[in-house]
Amino acid sequence: MIRNSIASLAAAVLLAGLAAQPSVVKVCRGFLPENALSIPVGSLEDRGIKQEEFNAVLDTVEKIYRPIVAERGATLVVNRKWDDNTVNASAQQSGKKWIINMYGGLARHAAITQDGFALVACHEMAHHLGGAPKSSGWVGSWATIEGQADYAGNLKCMRRVLSDASSSGFTRPRSDDPIAVETCDKAFSAPADKLVCLRGVMAGKSVSALFKALSNDAKDPQLNTPDPAVVAAMYQKHPKTQCRLDTYFQGSQCGRPVSEEVSDTDVFSGTCNAKTGQSSGLRPRCWYKPPAGEPQLLSMPAVIAEVSWTPAGPGPVHPQRTFVGAFSELMSQELWKGR
Repeated sequence: MIRNSIASLAAAVLLAGLAAQPSVVKVCRGFLPENALSIPVGSLEDRGIKQEEFNAVLDTVEKIYRPIVAERGATLVVNRKWDDNTVNASAQQSGKKWIINMYGGLARHAAITQDGFALVACHEMAHHLGGAPKSSGWVGSWATIEGQADYAGNLKCMRRVLSDASSSGFTRPRSDDPIAVETCDKAFSAPADKLVCLRGVMAGKSVSALFKALSNDAKDPQLNTPDPAVVAAMYQKHPKTQCRLDTYFQGSQCGRPVSEEVSDTDVFSGTCNAKTGQSSGLRPRCWYKPPAGEPQLLSMPAVIAEVSWTPAGPGPVHPQRTFVGAFSELMSQELWKGR
């Protein structure tokens, strides 16, 4: 009798302890596919942003999103893992804690500017707040899928971040892609909105250079060469490099205001889509499968043209050079560091 009582008590204590432990669900393997890259502080590969720039970006993101997350009944936790050499970022939920993990290794990569790093943080925030489509896999239904996190990251989060006065000094590419300039000029009328759009597109180019380096893609992703793939079902994993750049580009030029929130159940809410009459700013079909209620339009760049491009900085001028290979040239001239 005593032995049975002790056993029952022990079992009850164990179950109570397990129930008290918050569940931790990691969104995915990270902002990037799993990789073995490691960039220590002070290494030869340490060519990205500095610790104070890393913190400045996260200060802005945290200032903006802490009250927004609190309105959802949760607490935002931004883990600033500067000394961690991992080239990635991730998000998770643990009980009422909504967490983003930001690693110094990624921030130190040569392709990363402060605007680019802000986009990474916004992608992770969008796993929490980016709306539908949601994951149907092992990560749990709370998580916005990868492609939508890219789209909402630029459509909502980056607009908040880049509209904040604290972001005015963030580093960004010195040279603006002329296609991005023309597209943003057509998409918005207010100068401030044009600038936010342009910075969002160029941040997408910054991180796309990182995607290319990690995937060993032979071809540079460009704004006028959209991914022609059309998925048969919603693609929930990391899209390919060109597809991700297309997504950032479309999210930046979508004219739906930040105040129109996305929905956890309605893919149309707060987004550009053919159902409500938009023809630009649509989610690319290389990962997005429209539901039956949305016309099957393909998203395309607002501007598709061969354009002349002159690199900034020292070196010969090439007035007839098209934008082909611009990523390689920008990286070789280290033009990702300007303000």
